[in-house]
Amino acid sequence: MKLLKTCAVIVGLCVPVGFASAEEETGRSLMAEGMELFLKGLQDEIAPTLDEFTSLMDEIGPGLQSFLEEMGPKLGAVFSKVEDWSSYHAPEMLPNGDIIMRKKTPAEIGTPVDDEASGGVEL
Repeated sequence: MKLLKTCAVIVGLCVPVGFASAEEETGRSLMAEGMELFLKGLQDEIAPTLDEFTSLMDEIGPGLQSFLEEMGPKLGAVFSKVEDWSSYHAPEMLPNGDIIMRKKTPAEIGTPVDDEASGGVEL
């Protein structure tokens, strides 16, 4: 969340600097004025959403951080072992609380079955 605020401040500070370099002796170019109006309108439009996002992160931030601290290394180990996530079904939760990920069959993946590996006839 601090990163988001920092990025917003940096962008806010850099935009006027960019427009200042576009100024000519006679005043701003139409492109610079148009860009400034566009960015001001964009800022006005996203400000409420950013405020809501900030309050949401204030609520769930501590819980999310503790989850990532505890589960991060374990999830990293799982991610490093799986080469292609598209070859698995979506995770399922069993009645006992276990979570499983079933591997798709070759027919479900859409890849042809190798006849030699399955003992097929060579033509």
